[in-house]
Amino acid sequence: MSLITNIANDTARAAKVLAVLDEQTKNNVLADMAAAIRGAAEHIIEVNAAEVAAGKAAGLDEAMQDRLTLTPARIEDMAQGIETIISLDDPVGKERHITDRPNGLKIQKMRVPLGVVCMIYEARPNVTADAGALCFKSGNGVILRGGKEALNTSLAIAGLLQEVLRKHQLPEALISVIPDPDRGLMQELMEQTETIDVIIPRGGEGLIRYVTDNSKVPVIQHFKGVCHLYVDKDADLTMAMDLLVNGKTQRTGVCNALEGLVVHQAVAGDFLPQVSAMCQEKGVTVHVNQAGAAYFSEADVIADDAFGEEYLGPEIAIRVVDDFNQALAHIDQFGSHHTEVICTQNAETARLFQRAVDASAVMVNASSRFNDGSQLGLGAEIGIATTKLHAYGPMGLESLTTEKYVVSGTGQVRE
Repeated sequence: MSLITNIANDTARAAKVLAVLDEQTKNNVLADMAAAIRGAAEHIIEVNAAEVAAGKAAGLDEAMQDRLTLTPARIEDMAQGIETIISLDDPVGKERHITDRPNGLKIQKMRVPLGVVCMIYEARPNVTADAGALCFKSGNGVILRGGKEALNTSLAIAGLLQEVLRKHQLPEALISVIPDPDRGLMQELMEQTETIDVIIPRGGEGLIRYVTDNSKVPVIQHFKGVCHLYVDKDADLTMAMDLLVNGKTQRTGVCNALEGLVVHQAVAGDFLPQVSAMCQEKGVTVHVNQAGAAYFSEADVIADDAFGEEYLGPEIAIRVVDDFNQALAHIDQFGSHHTEVICTQNAETARLFQRAVDASAVMVNASSRFNDGSQLGLGAEIGIATTKLHAYGPMGLESLTTEKYVVSGTGQVRE
């Protein structure tokens, strides 16, 4: 058998062991994983620094460099993410009552693991720890296929997790890493329909479309983040500026960063001069429609149908709209179902926005940067699903399970 077939078979067998492991044992293993990552922080950073340097030399763009880079703070975030997962209830085995039938049958649904999850990702070595820990607690085996840019860092992190598994007499194949980034091996992974239950690609739009178009295994898509802030006519403009600065400039290369600003024409005259000054100060390139062009001394004027770019850098597209409905139409046309934000003091408008906007997270008077597993109390995330089958938004423990019917009777037979 091939390398990929062997890895997939080993992970599928290991997942059977994990599916019935009790919660306390899982938590003990996770605690040791968090400690192992903390204890090896210096080594991880050393390995990662070499890959960051190689990426720069190879011409990786700044967004990819940012995703690739690990710092002491980011490694601590990885460890804390695992510890938060420990504090969360294990969804596996949880039952909910559906109905009692007239013939006495008791109908329930039970949460069960998906089985084997395959992660295909680019330059994000933190995914190795996040996915490994989340899949472990939710009862799933996981196969990790990282990009060549972060392969050594991912192998170093996975090696720590596997060492902990061995210490607890658990199969290390529960967290498997493809040791070769060859694209042919990725294609073979996507054909393992007998052993892999779902594939989750995480990275650039090109990677996600390639996996979606070529995989024979079901795919949960995590497409690009074209996220907007809509500043309503009833907005607190000081708050709106805080949301804009945080969403656009804190980290520009992440999927929950703002890429679009939509401003109600009633507040454009007060707000956009402030936006212009902020963008000049922070070096943010502005693309703006004709209705907002007068407020910017240096801006690229674009047509109303030329929005929807994911810049992943210090750029933003700004549109002045006539009213709330036009703002909704803009977001519907150009958003990517990731994260949308409204700034308003009008509670009714906020409720309408939350109901009308189709996105995995809709924020009222809060930064787009909060659409993140750790920030939403999930501990970590395996990604942010922008399609609705079967998860929508940050995928934590529950999203890595499904439900099966469990039926209890007293000898009933169907007539």
